[in-house]
Amino acid sequence: MNLNSLDLNLLVALDALLRDANVSRAAMRLNLSQPATSHALQRLRDLIGDPLLVRSGARMELTPRAQALRSPLAQALDQVRTLFISDEFDAARSERHFRLMMPDLAVELLMPSLMEKVTQLAPNVTIDVVPWRGPAIFTAEFARTIDLVISIGDSFKGFHRQRLYTDSDALAVRRGHPVGAKLKKREAFLTARHVAVIIRGQNEDLIDTWLRGKGIERRIALVVPGYIEALHVTARTDLVAFVPRRLISALSKQLSLATVTPPLDPGIDEQHMFYPTRAQMDPGSIWLRRLMLETGRELETGKA
Repeated sequence: MNLNSLDLNLLVALDALLRDANVSRAAMRLNLSQPATSHALQRLRDLIGDPLLVRSGARMELTPRAQALRSPLAQALDQVRTLFISDEFDAARSERHFRLMMPDLAVELLMPSLMEKVTQLAPNVTIDVVPWRGPAIFTAEFARTIDLVISIGDSFKGFHRQRLYTDSDALAVRRGHPVGAKLKKREAFLTARHVAVIIRGQNEDLIDTWLRGKGIERRIALVVPGYIEALHVTARTDLVAFVPRRLISALSKQLSLATVTPPLDPGIDEQHMFYPTRAQMDPGSIWLRRLMLETGRELETGKA
């Protein structure tokens, strides 16, 4: 049989005919006229090479071939129907494994609150956070393994973007820093020794890219790969870190840090959530994205 020439509507008609063993009742089930249903039956007889329904006195009976087709045909049609029905995502029962990519500051700011929600709603769901990598080294093969990306404004091929929360940059210094308050002035800022954060996939600290556009070079004494390392070093030395303000606030008590407004304002940073286009209608992805967006809103309003 050439499946390219097969009209799947004929299989639906066949299912109705086999269920009712009556052309008139099958026509009503199919919402078709009796002549149209009779025509479908004739096409099916030609296709299958069997009469399927034969008259026995005042009623019709199924042939042995038709009887044998009833169960497998019903199962096949049920399987076809499931192709067009989205899978449900039962968070309370799910054992799904999600893989997220984000920088360390996003882990610090978002994951404690997000995991509280996940633990309460989906205790058997697990989340794997992998280190952030820039678009230049974000390969297609790697992208297929990722459910969500958290990043500052970068674009990732094959991913949709939604704003998660906003932030601004400030200077982090240890409490008791000898010139901490003076760092508000440009001269002290330029004299200070700074910690730069260069994340994997980047060539330099984004702050330095912005400063260079202003014709300014700061004194970099140390380069580290993450914001958390920068703040830990800053907390135990007289080095200065130019990092997101929300992160300083989150760790200020734990690390005895103070926040200083810099003499130059780089403006607002927008942290975004990216999700794969392929998962746009996936119920599990939709569930996780809603939780992440809720966590971002709570961070903005100070509830996180």
